[in-house]
Amino acid sequence: MHVVMVAAENDRLPNCKVGGVADVIRDIPYALSRLDISTSVIVPDYGQANLNRQFVADIAVPFKQHLETAVLWLVERADGVSQYVISHSLFSEHGGSVYCNDVDRPFYTDANKFAFFSAAVCEVIEHGLIGNVDVLHLHDWHAACVAVLRQFSPRFNVLKQVKTVFTVHNLALQGVRPFNGDESSLEAWFPTMSYDGQQICDHLYPHCFNPMRAAIGLVDKVHLVSPTYCDEVQRSSDHQAGFFGGEGLEHDMQIAASKGKLVGILNGCEYSQQQPKPELSNLFRSAESNIFKWMAKSAELKSVYYIAHQRLLAWQKTPCEGPLVTSVGRLTNQKVFLLKQAIDGDMTFDHLARALNEHKGRMIVLGSGDHELEFLFSQVMARNENVLYLNGYGQDVGDLMYALGDLFLMPSSFEPCGISQMLAMRAGQPCLVNSVGGLADTVSDNENGFTFCGDNIQNQAHNLLERFKACINVFIHHRDEYNRIAAGASQSRFTWEQSAIKYKENLYE
Repeated sequence: MHVVMVAAENDRLPNCKVGGVADVIRDIPYALSRLDISTSVIVPDYGQANLNRQFVADIAVPFKQHLETAVLWLVERADGVSQYVISHSLFSEHGGSVYCNDVDRPFYTDANKFAFFSAAVCEVIEHGLIGNVDVLHLHDWHAACVAVLRQFSPRFNVLKQVKTVFTVHNLALQGVRPFNGDESSLEAWFPTMSYDGQQICDHLYPHCFNPMRAAIGLVDKVHLVSPTYCDEVQRSSDHQAGFFGGEGLEHDMQIAASKGKLVGILNGCEYSQQQPKPELSNLFRSAESNIFKWMAKSAELKSVYYIAHQRLLAWQKTPCEGPLVTSVGRLTNQKVFLLKQAIDGDMTFDHLARALNEHKGRMIVLGSGDHELEFLFSQVMARNENVLYLNGYGQDVGDLMYALGDLFLMPSSFEPCGISQMLAMRAGQPCLVNSVGGLADTVSDNENGFTFCGDNIQNQAHNLLERFKACINVFIHHRDEYNRIAAGASQSRFTWEQSAIKYKENLYE
Protein backbone atom coordinates (compact mmCIF):
# COMPACT_ATOMS: atom_id res chain seq x y z
CA MET A 1 0.00 0.00 0.00
CA HIS A 2 1.26 3.47 -0.91
CA VAL A 3 -0.06 6.39 1.14
CA VAL A 4 0.65 10.01 0.25
CA MET A 5 0.49 12.60 3.05
CA VAL A 6 -0.19 16.21 2.01
CA ALA A 7 0.31 18.99 4.55
CA ALA A 8 1.60 22.52 5.12
CA GLU A 9 4.10 21.49 7.81
CA ASN A 10 6.66 18.73 8.36
CA ASP A 11 9.14 18.78 11.23
CA ARG A 12 11.28 16.21 9.43
CA LEU A 13 12.48 19.17 7.35
CA PRO A 14 14.22 22.34 8.60
CA ASN A 15 12.10 25.45 9.26
CA CYS A 16 8.89 23.66 8.35
CA LYS A 17 7.15 23.63 11.72
CA VAL A 18 4.70 25.98 13.41
CA GLY A 19 2.40 23.68 15.39
CA GLY A 20 1.65 20.11 16.34
CA VAL A 21 0.67 19.02 12.83
CA ALA A 22 4.38 19.16 11.97
CA ASP A 23 5.09 16.55 14.66
CA VAL A 24 2.40 14.27 13.26
CA ILE A 25 3.72 14.54 9.71
CA ARG A 26 7.24 13.94 11.03
CA ASP A 27 6.44 10.75 12.95
CA ILE A 28 3.40 8.87 11.64
CA PRO A 29 4.89 7.94 8.21
CA TYR A 30 7.64 5.90 9.88
CA ALA A 31 5.18 4.11 12.15
CA LEU A 32 3.13 3.26 9.04
CA SER A 33 6.29 2.05 7.30
CA ARG A 34 6.81 -0.46 10.12
CA LEU A 35 3.42 -1.90 9.10
CA ASP A 36 4.72 -2.30 5.51
CA ILE A 37 2.83 0.78 4.33
CA SER A 38 5.00 2.82 1.98
CA THR A 39 4.48 6.52 2.66
CA SER A 40 5.31 9.65 0.69
CA VAL A 41 5.07 13.10 2.26
CA ILE A 42 4.57 16.26 0.18
CA VAL A 43 4.85 19.80 1.59
CA PRO A 44 5.61 23.18 0.01
CA ASP A 45 9.23 24.26 -0.36
CA TYR A 46 9.45 27.43 1.73
CA GLY A 47 12.97 28.13 0.54
CA GLN A 48 14.85 26.18 3.22
CA ALA A 49 18.58 26.45 2.51
CA ASN A 50 19.56 23.10 4.03
CA LEU A 51 17.48 20.78 1.84
CA ASN A 52 19.36 18.22 -0.24
CA ARG A 53 17.10 18.39 -3.29
CA GLN A 54 16.99 15.73 -6.01
CA PHE A 55 15.01 16.79 -9.10
CA VAL A 56 11.99 14.61 -9.88
CA ALA A 57 9.87 16.53 -12.38
CA ASP A 58 8.56 19.86 -13.57
CA ILE A 59 4.84 20.23 -12.91
CA ALA A 60 2.57 22.20 -15.24
CA VAL A 61 -0.20 23.69 -13.09
CA PRO A 62 -3.19 25.63 -14.51
CA PHE A 63 -3.79 28.42 -11.99
CA LYS A 64 -5.44 31.83 -12.24
CA GLN A 65 -5.75 31.61 -16.05
CA HIS A 66 -2.02 30.91 -16.40
CA LEU A 67 -0.01 27.73 -16.84
CA GLU A 68 2.44 27.91 -13.96
CA THR A 69 5.49 25.66 -13.57
CA ALA A 70 6.31 24.14 -10.19
CA VAL A 71 9.12 21.70 -9.44
CA LEU A 72 8.86 18.43 -7.52
CA TRP A 73 11.97 17.49 -5.52
CA LEU A 74 12.84 14.39 -3.52
CA VAL A 75 14.70 15.50 -0.39
CA GLU A 76 14.99 12.23 1.54
CA ARG A 77 14.21 8.55 1.15
CA ALA A 78 14.77 6.26 4.13
CA ASP A 79 13.01 3.55 6.13
CA GLY A 80 10.18 3.21 3.62
CA VAL A 81 9.34 6.93 3.65
CA SER A 82 9.93 9.41 0.81
CA GLN A 83 10.01 13.12 1.63
CA TYR A 84 9.10 15.53 -1.19
CA VAL A 85 8.78 19.29 -1.55
CA ILE A 86 7.18 21.33 -4.31
CA SER A 87 8.94 24.56 -5.25
CA HIS A 88 7.30 27.74 -6.54
CA SER A 89 7.79 31.42 -5.78
CA LEU A 90 4.38 31.57 -4.05
CA PHE A 91 5.75 29.41 -1.24
CA SER A 92 9.11 31.12 -0.68
CA GLU A 93 8.36 34.81 -1.31
CA HIS A 94 7.61 35.61 2.35
CA GLY A 95 11.03 34.98 3.81
CA GLY A 96 10.48 31.31 4.45
CA SER A 97 7.42 31.79 6.66
CA VAL A 98 5.03 28.85 6.63
CA TYR A 99 2.03 31.11 7.33
CA CYS A 100 1.33 34.80 6.79
CA ASN A 101 -0.88 36.92 9.00
CA ASP A 102 -3.26 38.95 6.81
CA VAL A 103 -5.00 40.99 9.49
CA ASP A 104 -7.50 42.78 7.25
CA ARG A 105 -8.09 39.93 4.79
CA PRO A 106 -8.04 36.64 6.71
CA PHE A 107 -6.21 33.79 4.93
CA TYR A 108 -5.73 35.91 1.76
CA THR A 109 -2.05 35.07 1.17
CA ASP A 110 -2.09 31.57 2.62
CA ALA A 111 -5.24 30.54 0.74
CA ASN A 112 -3.60 31.62 -2.52
CA LYS A 113 -0.45 29.60 -1.99
CA PHE A 114 -2.14 26.51 -0.57
CA ALA A 115 -4.71 26.45 -3.39
CA PHE A 116 -1.80 26.42 -5.83
CA PHE A 117 0.00 23.79 -3.74
CA SER A 118 -3.13 21.59 -3.81
CA ALA A 119 -3.42 21.97 -7.58
CA ALA A 120 0.23 20.96 -7.98
CA VAL A 121 -0.28 17.89 -5.78
CA CYS A 122 -3.24 16.87 -7.94
CA GLU A 123 -1.02 17.01 -11.05
CA VAL A 124 1.65 14.92 -9.29
CA ILE A 125 -0.88 12.20 -8.48
CA GLU A 126 -2.68 12.34 -11.85
CA HIS A 127 0.54 11.92 -13.83
CA GLY A 128 2.04 9.25 -11.60
CA LEU A 129 5.14 11.31 -10.79
CA ILE A 130 5.63 9.42 -7.50
CA GLY A 131 4.16 6.09 -8.61
CA ASN A 132 0.72 4.60 -8.06
CA VAL A 133 -1.12 5.94 -5.04
CA ASP A 134 -3.58 3.88 -2.98
CA VAL A 135 -4.54 6.45 -0.34
CA LEU A 136 -4.28 10.23 -0.39
CA HIS A 137 -4.17 11.62 3.15
CA LEU A 138 -4.86 15.37 3.40
CA HIS A 139 -4.18 17.42 6.53
CA ASP A 140 -6.19 20.48 7.60
CA TRP A 141 -7.63 23.20 5.37
CA HIS A 142 -4.29 23.84 3.66
CA ALA A 143 -4.66 20.61 1.63
CA ALA A 144 -8.45 20.71 1.29
CA CYS A 145 -8.50 22.04 -2.28
CA VAL A 146 -7.15 18.64 -3.36
CA ALA A 147 -10.52 17.15 -2.40
CA VAL A 148 -12.38 19.92 -4.26
CA LEU A 149 -10.37 19.45 -7.47
CA ARG A 150 -10.71 15.68 -7.19
CA GLN A 151 -14.49 16.04 -7.04
CA PHE A 152 -15.19 18.84 -9.52
CA SER A 153 -12.33 19.24 -11.98
CA PRO A 154 -12.59 17.28 -15.26
CA ARG A 155 -8.78 17.29 -15.48
CA PHE A 156 -8.40 14.49 -12.96
CA ASN A 157 -9.47 10.94 -13.77
CA VAL A 158 -6.77 8.93 -11.99
CA LEU A 159 -7.18 11.09 -8.89
CA LYS A 160 -10.90 10.35 -8.70
CA GLN A 161 -10.13 6.66 -8.18
CA VAL A 162 -7.80 7.26 -5.21
CA LYS A 163 -9.23 6.79 -1.73
CA THR A 164 -8.96 10.09 0.11
CA VAL A 165 -8.72 10.75 3.85
CA PHE A 166 -8.88 14.14 5.58
CA THR A 167 -7.47 14.83 9.04
CA VAL A 168 -8.85 17.75 11.03
CA HIS A 169 -6.19 18.97 13.43
CA ASN A 170 -7.92 22.19 14.48
CA LEU A 171 -11.41 23.39 13.54
CA ALA A 172 -10.65 26.90 14.77
CA LEU A 173 -8.91 27.63 11.46
CA GLN A 174 -11.00 26.82 8.36
CA GLY A 175 -9.42 28.96 5.62
CA VAL A 176 -12.67 30.62 4.47
CA ARG A 177 -12.38 32.75 1.29
CA PRO A 178 -14.91 34.20 -1.22
CA PHE A 179 -16.18 32.16 -4.13
CA ASN A 180 -15.45 35.06 -6.48
CA GLY A 181 -14.79 38.79 -6.75
CA ASP A 182 -11.35 38.57 -5.14
CA GLU A 183 -7.84 37.64 -6.28
CA SER A 184 -7.81 35.04 -3.50
CA SER A 185 -11.03 33.18 -4.24
CA LEU A 186 -12.09 29.81 -5.61
CA GLU A 187 -13.08 31.13 -9.03
CA ALA A 188 -9.91 33.22 -9.31
CA TRP A 189 -7.80 30.11 -8.69
CA PHE A 190 -9.78 27.70 -10.88
CA PRO A 191 -11.86 29.85 -13.30
CA THR A 192 -13.03 27.01 -15.58
CA MET A 193 -14.11 24.61 -12.83
CA SER A 194 -17.82 24.03 -12.28
CA TYR A 195 -18.74 23.27 -8.69
CA ASP A 196 -21.67 22.73 -6.36
CA GLY A 197 -21.62 25.74 -4.07
CA GLN A 198 -24.13 24.16 -1.68
CA GLN A 199 -21.64 21.42 -0.84
CA ILE A 200 -18.64 23.62 -0.17
CA CYS A 201 -19.98 26.99 1.03
CA ASP A 202 -19.52 28.36 4.52
CA HIS A 203 -22.66 28.09 6.66
CA LEU A 204 -22.30 31.56 8.14
CA TYR A 205 -21.13 33.25 4.90
CA PRO A 206 -22.80 31.30 2.08
CA HIS A 207 -21.13 33.49 -0.57
CA CYS A 208 -17.78 32.12 0.66
CA PHE A 209 -15.91 28.88 0.09
CA ASN A 210 -15.04 26.88 3.23
CA PRO A 211 -12.14 24.47 2.46
CA MET A 212 -12.52 22.62 5.76
CA ARG A 213 -16.21 21.96 5.24
CA ALA A 214 -15.61 21.00 1.60
CA ALA A 215 -13.05 18.35 2.49
CA ILE A 216 -15.20 16.91 5.30
CA GLY A 217 -18.05 16.41 2.85
CA LEU A 218 -16.06 15.22 -0.17
CA VAL A 219 -13.53 12.71 1.15
CA ASP A 220 -13.98 9.02 1.97
CA LYS A 221 -12.89 9.20 5.62
CA VAL A 222 -12.64 12.07 8.12
CA HIS A 223 -10.15 11.71 10.96
CA LEU A 224 -10.14 13.67 14.23
CA VAL A 225 -6.98 13.49 16.31
CA SER A 226 -8.53 12.12 19.51
CA PRO A 227 -11.70 10.17 20.36
CA THR A 228 -13.02 12.85 22.73
CA TYR A 229 -12.45 15.63 20.20
CA CYS A 230 -14.31 13.47 17.66
CA ASP A 231 -17.32 13.56 19.98
CA GLU A 232 -16.95 17.27 20.80
CA VAL A 233 -16.97 18.43 17.17
CA GLN A 234 -20.40 16.89 16.65
CA ARG A 235 -21.85 19.39 19.15
CA SER A 236 -22.38 23.12 18.73
CA SER A 237 -19.83 25.43 20.26
CA ASP A 238 -20.96 27.60 23.15
CA HIS A 239 -18.09 29.97 23.81
CA GLN A 240 -19.94 31.80 26.58
CA ALA A 241 -20.17 28.51 28.44
CA GLY A 242 -16.53 27.73 27.65
CA PHE A 243 -17.30 24.90 25.22
CA PHE A 244 -15.54 24.70 21.85
CA GLY A 245 -17.08 22.06 19.61
CA GLY A 246 -17.91 21.94 15.93
CA GLU A 247 -17.25 25.65 15.30
CA GLY A 248 -20.12 25.84 12.80
CA LEU A 249 -19.37 22.46 11.18
CA GLU A 250 -21.07 20.22 13.75
CA HIS A 251 -23.87 19.35 11.29
CA ASP A 252 -21.30 18.26 8.68
CA MET A 253 -19.57 16.17 11.33
CA GLN A 254 -22.86 14.56 12.30
CA ILE A 255 -23.54 13.67 8.65
CA ALA A 256 -20.04 12.19 8.34
CA ALA A 257 -20.64 10.16 11.49
CA SER A 258 -24.00 8.90 10.20
CA LYS A 259 -22.23 7.65 7.08
CA GLY A 260 -19.66 5.81 9.18
CA LYS A 261 -16.79 7.90 7.89
CA LEU A 262 -15.91 9.88 11.04
CA VAL A 263 -13.05 8.40 13.09
CA GLY A 264 -11.25 9.58 16.23
CA ILE A 265 -7.68 8.30 16.57
CA LEU A 266 -5.29 9.74 19.14
CA ASN A 267 -1.95 11.12 18.01
CA GLY A 268 1.17 9.52 19.41
CA CYS A 269 4.56 10.30 20.86
CA GLU A 270 8.05 8.87 20.36
CA TYR A 271 9.48 7.04 23.39
CA SER A 272 13.14 6.28 23.92
CA GLN A 273 15.21 5.21 26.90
CA GLN A 274 14.77 7.74 29.70
CA GLN A 275 17.79 9.98 30.20
CA PRO A 276 19.18 10.99 33.61
CA LYS A 277 17.51 14.10 35.03
CA PRO A 278 19.51 17.19 33.99
CA GLU A 279 20.71 19.90 36.35
CA LEU A 280 18.64 23.05 36.81
CA SER A 281 21.73 25.05 35.81
CA ASN A 282 21.41 23.53 32.32
CA LEU A 283 17.93 25.01 32.04
CA PHE A 284 19.16 28.43 33.17
CA ARG A 285 22.01 28.40 30.64
CA SER A 286 19.67 27.34 27.85
CA ALA A 287 17.11 29.99 28.80
CA GLU A 288 19.78 32.72 28.83
CA SER A 289 21.17 31.57 25.47
CA ASN A 290 17.71 31.69 23.91
CA ILE A 291 16.91 35.10 25.44
CA PHE A 292 20.07 36.52 23.82
CA LYS A 293 19.13 34.92 20.50
CA TRP A 294 15.62 36.43 20.61
CA MET A 295 17.04 39.82 21.69
CA ALA A 296 19.35 39.89 18.67
CA LYS A 297 16.42 39.72 16.24
CA SER A 298 15.50 43.33 17.02
CA ALA A 299 17.58 46.51 17.06
CA GLU A 300 15.66 47.66 20.15
CA LEU A 301 15.63 45.82 23.48
CA LYS A 302 12.13 44.61 24.33
CA SER A 303 11.16 44.88 27.98
CA VAL A 304 10.00 41.26 28.08
CA TYR A 305 13.56 40.08 27.39
CA TYR A 306 15.13 42.53 29.83
CA ILE A 307 12.79 41.50 32.65
CA ALA A 308 13.28 37.79 31.84
CA HIS A 309 17.07 38.12 31.90
CA GLN A 310 17.03 40.03 35.18
CA ARG A 311 14.69 37.40 36.66
CA LEU A 312 17.01 34.64 35.48
CA LEU A 313 20.03 36.32 37.10
CA ALA A 314 18.12 36.70 40.39
CA TRP A 315 16.98 33.08 40.37
CA GLN A 316 20.51 31.81 39.79
CA LYS A 317 21.57 33.46 43.08
CA THR A 318 18.79 31.89 45.16
CA PRO A 319 17.86 28.20 44.76
CA CYS A 320 14.20 27.27 44.33
CA GLU A 321 12.87 25.83 47.60
CA GLY A 322 9.40 24.86 46.34
CA PRO A 323 7.83 23.20 43.30
CA LEU A 324 8.76 24.22 39.74
CA VAL A 325 5.69 24.67 37.52
CA THR A 326 6.23 24.73 33.75
CA SER A 327 4.18 25.45 30.67
CA VAL A 328 5.17 25.20 26.99
CA GLY A 329 2.96 26.17 24.06
CA ARG A 330 1.91 28.83 21.60
CA LEU A 331 0.23 31.85 23.16
CA THR A 332 -3.25 31.76 21.68
CA ASN A 333 -6.68 32.12 23.23
CA GLN A 334 -7.12 28.39 22.71
CA LYS A 335 -4.23 27.70 25.09
CA VAL A 336 -4.40 30.46 27.71
CA PHE A 337 -7.90 31.97 27.61
CA LEU A 338 -8.57 30.83 31.19
CA LEU A 339 -5.38 32.44 32.49
CA LYS A 340 -6.71 35.82 31.30
CA GLN A 341 -9.97 35.56 33.25
CA ALA A 342 -10.51 37.83 36.25
CA ILE A 343 -11.03 36.36 39.71
CA ASP A 344 -11.72 38.98 42.39
CA GLY A 345 -10.34 41.69 40.12
CA ASP A 346 -7.03 40.00 39.25
CA MET A 347 -5.98 37.70 36.41
CA THR A 348 -6.15 33.98 37.11
CA PHE A 349 -2.47 33.83 36.12
CA ASP A 350 -1.59 36.24 38.99
CA HIS A 351 -3.61 34.15 41.44
CA LEU A 352 -1.68 31.03 40.37
CA ALA A 353 1.63 32.83 40.86
CA ARG A 354 0.66 33.99 44.36
CA ALA A 355 -0.59 30.56 45.38
CA LEU A 356 2.69 29.08 44.20
CA ASN A 357 4.70 31.77 45.98
CA GLU A 358 3.15 30.79 49.30
CA HIS A 359 5.12 27.56 48.97
CA LYS A 360 8.27 29.26 47.59
CA GLY A 361 7.58 27.77 44.16
CA ARG A 362 8.42 29.17 40.74
CA MET A 363 6.81 29.07 37.32
CA ILE A 364 8.44 29.14 33.88
CA VAL A 365 6.31 29.72 30.78
CA LEU A 366 7.74 29.28 27.27
CA GLY A 367 5.84 30.45 24.22
CA SER A 368 5.05 33.14 21.68
CA GLY A 369 2.04 33.98 19.55
CA ASP A 370 -0.65 36.62 19.98
CA HIS A 371 1.08 39.96 20.71
CA GLU A 372 -1.62 41.05 23.16
CA LEU A 373 -1.16 37.84 25.14
CA GLU A 374 2.63 38.20 25.04
CA PHE A 375 2.23 41.68 26.58
CA LEU A 376 -0.15 40.38 29.27
CA PHE A 377 2.28 37.61 30.19
CA SER A 378 5.20 40.04 30.40
CA GLN A 379 3.13 42.17 32.79
CA VAL A 380 2.38 39.15 34.97
CA MET A 381 6.12 38.38 35.05
CA ALA A 382 6.86 41.98 36.08
CA ARG A 383 4.33 41.75 38.94
CA ASN A 384 5.42 38.35 40.26
CA GLU A 385 9.04 37.62 41.15
CA ASN A 386 8.42 33.86 41.01
CA VAL A 387 7.36 33.93 37.31
CA LEU A 388 9.73 33.70 34.33
CA TYR A 389 8.13 34.22 30.92
CA LEU A 390 10.32 33.23 27.96
CA ASN A 391 8.84 35.00 24.93
CA GLY A 392 9.89 32.72 22.08
CA TYR A 393 10.48 29.07 21.36
CA GLY A 394 13.57 26.89 21.60
CA GLN A 395 13.34 23.12 21.57
CA ASP A 396 16.37 22.77 23.83
CA VAL A 397 14.91 24.90 26.62
CA GLY A 398 11.49 23.28 26.14
CA ASP A 399 12.94 19.77 26.53
CA LEU A 400 14.69 20.82 29.74
CA MET A 401 11.44 22.27 31.10
CA TYR A 402 9.67 18.96 30.43
CA ALA A 403 12.46 17.09 32.23
CA LEU A 404 12.82 19.39 35.26
CA GLY A 405 9.31 20.57 36.10
CA ASP A 406 7.25 19.25 38.99
CA LEU A 407 3.87 20.23 37.50
CA PHE A 408 3.03 21.00 33.87
CA LEU A 409 0.21 23.49 33.31
CA MET A 410 -2.01 23.08 30.21
CA PRO A 411 -5.38 24.79 30.77
CA SER A 412 -6.46 24.79 27.09
CA SER A 413 -10.07 25.76 26.42
CA PHE A 414 -10.04 23.11 23.68
CA GLU A 415 -7.32 20.71 22.58
CA PRO A 416 -7.86 18.43 19.57
CA CYS A 417 -5.06 16.17 20.79
CA GLY A 418 -2.12 17.99 22.33
CA ILE A 419 1.52 16.95 22.31
CA SER A 420 2.98 19.01 25.18
CA GLN A 421 1.19 16.98 27.83
CA MET A 422 2.54 13.76 26.30
CA LEU A 423 6.09 15.12 26.32
CA ALA A 424 5.80 16.26 29.93
CA MET A 425 4.31 12.93 31.01
CA ARG A 426 7.01 11.05 29.11
CA ALA A 427 9.57 12.85 31.29
CA GLY A 428 7.63 11.96 34.45
CA GLN A 429 6.10 15.40 35.02
CA PRO A 430 2.40 15.24 36.00
CA CYS A 431 0.11 17.65 34.14
CA LEU A 432 -2.77 19.82 35.28
CA VAL A 433 -5.15 20.03 32.30
CA ASN A 434 -8.64 21.09 31.34
CA SER A 435 -10.48 17.82 30.72
CA VAL A 436 -11.25 18.39 27.03
CA GLY A 437 -10.30 16.74 23.74
CA GLY A 438 -7.05 14.83 23.70
CA LEU A 439 -6.23 16.05 27.21
CA ALA A 440 -9.19 14.04 28.52
CA ASP A 441 -7.94 11.01 26.56
CA THR A 442 -4.41 11.15 27.96
CA VAL A 443 -4.59 12.57 31.51
CA SER A 444 -6.57 10.73 34.20
CA ASP A 445 -7.21 12.62 37.44
CA ASN A 446 -5.13 11.37 40.37
CA GLU A 447 -3.76 8.51 38.26
CA ASN A 448 -1.20 10.02 35.89
CA GLY A 449 -2.00 13.72 36.38
CA PHE A 450 -4.61 16.21 37.50
CA THR A 451 -7.71 17.54 35.73
CA PHE A 452 -10.35 20.22 36.15
CA CYS A 453 -13.53 21.19 34.28
CA GLY A 454 -16.45 23.61 34.60
CA ASP A 455 -19.84 24.56 33.19
CA ASN A 456 -18.78 28.05 32.15
CA ILE A 457 -15.65 30.15 31.73
CA GLN A 458 -15.67 31.67 35.21
CA ASN A 459 -16.33 28.29 36.74
CA GLN A 460 -13.45 26.79 34.77
CA ALA A 461 -11.05 29.56 35.84
CA HIS A 462 -12.07 29.16 39.48
CA ASN A 463 -11.71 25.37 39.32
CA LEU A 464 -8.32 25.72 37.65
CA LEU A 465 -7.10 27.85 40.57
CA GLU A 466 -8.51 25.53 43.23
CA ARG A 467 -7.14 22.42 41.53
CA PHE A 468 -3.76 24.13 41.15
CA LYS A 469 -3.66 24.79 44.90
CA ALA A 470 -4.59 21.15 45.53
CA CYS A 471 -1.78 19.94 43.24
CA ILE A 472 0.77 22.06 45.09
CA ASN A 473 -0.58 20.71 48.37
CA VAL A 474 -0.10 17.14 47.15
CA PHE A 475 3.48 17.95 46.12
CA ILE A 476 4.33 19.62 49.45
CA HIS A 477 2.44 17.50 51.99
CA HIS A 478 1.71 14.13 50.31
CA ARG A 479 4.90 13.31 48.47
CA ASP A 480 4.17 9.57 48.25
CA GLU A 481 0.90 10.35 46.48
CA TYR A 482 2.68 12.79 44.18
CA ASN A 483 5.39 10.22 43.36
CA ARG A 484 2.73 7.64 42.51
CA ILE A 485 1.05 10.04 40.10
CA ALA A 486 4.41 11.05 38.59
CA ALA A 487 5.23 7.38 38.04
CA GLY A 488 1.83 6.94 36.38
CA ALA A 489 2.69 9.80 34.04
CA SER A 490 6.09 8.38 33.06
CA GLN A 491 4.62 4.92 32.48
CA SER A 492 1.74 6.12 30.27
CA ARG A 493 2.20 5.23 26.61
CA PHE A 494 0.59 6.84 23.58
CA THR A 495 2.66 5.37 20.78
CA TRP A 496 2.62 6.06 17.08
CA GLU A 497 2.59 2.29 16.58
CA GLN A 498 -0.86 2.16 18.21
CA SER A 499 -2.02 5.06 16.06
CA ALA A 500 -0.64 3.52 12.86
CA ILE A 501 -2.54 0.27 13.41
CA LYS A 502 -5.78 2.27 13.77
CA TYR A 503 -4.94 4.36 10.69
CA LYS A 504 -4.55 1.15 8.68
CA GLU A 505 -7.71 -0.50 10.01
CA ASN A 506 -10.06 2.50 10.20
CA LEU A 507 -8.84 4.96 7.58
CA TYR A 508 -6.99 3.12 4.82
CA GLU A 509 -8.58 -0.33 4.41
